[in-house]
Amino acid sequence: MPPLSNEIRVAVVFGPGTKIRPVWFDVNRKQHTICRITNSWQDKKGETVFMHFHVTDDGALYELVYNMTNATWKLKQIEAL
Repeated sequence: MPPLSNEIRVAVVFGPGTKIRPVWFDVNRKQHTICRITNSWQDKKGETVFMHFHVTDDGALYELVYNMTNATWKLKQIEAL
């Protein structure tokens, strides 16, 4: 696994409205299909809004973080199921 908090590639579905739903992400050149979003929330640091998603690929639980200011994704943590 790469060091956590590295930028990662995430495929998302936008809409309707301001909804964002991640559908898959790449870690270490391996694509993980998201089976479920178990939790999501937003927080703010300064003027930057971050959207957090707890997702599972049925093998582990991941926390993906979307930076709404610069439109980048990071992998914050991984937990084995």
